Amino acid sequence: MYASSSESPRDIHDFGAGLDFGDRIPETIQPKRPDTATSYNRQNLTEDLHKNQYLVAHEVDAYMNLYESNSDPETIRALISRLLEWYDAWKPNSELGQTITSAYTLAFQTHLFSILPASFARGVKALVATTLVRTVSQPSDHQDRSLWQAFDTLSLIERYESLIASVGYEYIEAHVLQTCVGSWEEPMLADLRAWMVHKIVPWMLWPFARGATNADEAKTMMQGVGSRFDFHMHKTLCDLRTREIFDIIVDYPDSTGALQDLKECLQRVDQRAELVHSIRRANKKRLLHPGADTKDILLSYVSTIKCLRIVDPPGVLLFKVADPIRRYLRDRSDAIRCIVASLVGDGDSGDSLVDNNEPIQPLQQPEIENYADPEWTPEPIDAGPDFRASKTSDIISTIVSIYDSKDLFIKELQVLLAQRLLAIKDGNFDRERRNIEILKIRFGESALQVCEVMLRDMTDSRRIGQHIQSQRPSVLHPMIISRHFWPALETSSIIMPGQFQEAQEHYAREFTTFKPDKTLRWLPHLGRVQLELELDDRKVEADVPPLEAAFIELFSEKDTWTIDELISSVGTVSRSAALKSLATWVDMRVLKEESENVFKLLSVAEDPMPGTKVAISKLAHGEDELPPMMSVQQQQAEQMKVYWKFIEGMLTNLGSLPLDRIQTMLRLAPGYDRTIEQLGNFMEAAKREGLATVKDGMWRLGK
Repeated sequence: MYASSSESPRDIHDFGAGLDFGDRIPETIQPKRPDTATSYNRQNLTEDLHKNQYLVAHEVDAYMNLYESNSDPETIRALISRLLEWYDAWKPNSELGQTITSAYTLAFQTHLFSILPASFARGVKALVATTLVRTVSQPSDHQDRSLWQAFDTLSLIERYESLIASVGYEYIEAHVLQTCVGSWEEPMLADLRAWMVHKIVPWMLWPFARGATNADEAKTMMQGVGSRFDFHMHKTLCDLRTREIFDIIVDYPDSTGALQDLKECLQRVDQRAELVHSIRRANKKRLLHPGADTKDILLSYVSTIKCLRIVDPPGVLLFKVADPIRRYLRDRSDAIRCIVASLVGDGDSGDSLVDNNEPIQPLQQPEIENYADPEWTPEPIDAGPDFRASKTSDIISTIVSIYDSKDLFIKELQVLLAQRLLAIKDGNFDRERRNIEILKIRFGESALQVCEVMLRDMTDSRRIGQHIQSQRPSVLHPMIISRHFWPALETSSIIMPGQFQEAQEHYAREFTTFKPDKTLRWLPHLGRVQLELELDDRKVEADVPPLEAAFIELFSEKDTWTIDELISSVGTVSRSAALKSLATWVDMRVLKEESENVFKLLSVAEDPMPGTKVAISKLAHGEDELPPMMSVQQQQAEQMKVYWKFIEGMLTNLGSLPLDRIQTMLRLAPGYDRTIEQLGNFMEAAKREGLATVKDGMWRLGK
């Protein structure tokens, strides 16, 4: 079945001192029998093998043709067994000496390797793979012993050593991927090492520790290849965790096990640059884009800090990964607000940048290297020239360091605190007082002095209100704040009509009596008004903003008003704001829009017309809105409008100026603390409005 020739190594006669290829080999290729053992030299041996190698080649072709058709590794096993029979049949007697035997082995192997086709390597790989699978499933099964002995005899192990090793590599890769993908909670390296010892090492003994007589000898023989297999296992796991790193960071702290594995793998496999590239590429694709919420970016940044501190305590990887995130957050207008909101515990999402288990400590500034410190250590070898080792574990200090100055945080904190204080209705300021005490530790006492004044205003306002109410009861309960210490509030020219104006005037007189050195300036568009409307057939209770209360108060004078009449009666408000306020009363069926922009008071309730779509009422019991406070960006924009007068004067008197020269001269202006980047953005905005032009870096006034 396997050979088309009738010659068989089993039929070849062993004639002792000389070599004979058998009496069944054709006479034309029968080698000459030597007279003595010494007369048969290596040249005769090589010539005889060369003349008769066609017999082996014929069978090799037959077996390989069969393998090409069925791809069965057992065909390769049978071929190797057959080649071993040819080798044993032609092997010279030991009486000829080791030199002749070695020459015969070398010649046989040389001729054999010259006739093996390329597909034989593929067959050997498939056959070796079956031995690995069998050994892993049944480590005590030694049925492949004869196969490996044939491999050794024919020197197939040396010839195909890298191919045999690749079988082990691929099996390890498949096992790592099967068991470790998505498994991040517990470290996997210990289990993988145990699996290698109990499953892979028994198989490695056959090809790589052949001839070992004891365990120590086998260990010595497998030291090199074992190290390569262990390296490949670590590299495969490292590659997997590098591909999964973004999701591992998102899943922290439930992915701590995977991070510990990655740390150990990076010590064995130098793939730190690949890890940095993977994280930066994933962040750019999945995080740093306009569709991502700023809070999510900050949370991911915090998780990245915590994860990379586990993987690389010196912080080199974090320094390289964090730079794009920090630059992107610096350009996000709401990043500071999100950070400050997290600092004061704002929001009920459950996700916070602050770890409550971390001790509260002051913001830490970068330290100058102290080379005299006996515990000083040099920077890691892969650290860049701008790297500075971070000796703090405080997340907040790391986040605040995104910006050059903490003053931006202080100003935003004042804005947010003002909104929260003005939104409190029950007079309980304990939470805000606690937040301020915590922030004092982080930012210092002096930075929070303004916040202390704001909190004191709340207490003083309640005390003043109690005094005025004791003198003469009033329906007003205003919040009195110190104008110079509070952030700028959005202004409005609303005039409260009727009884509201009378109540304001009465309260102002009582306040002046109690505080002769101070005066009140009302902000009537802020706050809430609790009303009880007495109509002919019903009473309506509502808690509404002041503008809505002002409009309904006007309907006590007459039943029908146009939108223009209402706006002119309460001061200057936008038409859209007026319509929105009136819609509240229409939804409550207190008003009715008789015709376009004409509203009538419904003293007697009317049933809704069939098919009429009733809008959702925006009552006071709905969502609370924070008071309209000017953000830090708005305040800066207003201040820059003042500095534009200085810039305009420079460009008028001095002509064209570069940006750095404008920045230098503006520093002489009182209160100017902008960076040249902020000035550049402002000048670009002025350019878009036609106020200035630029050419070759020189700015001039627009025409």
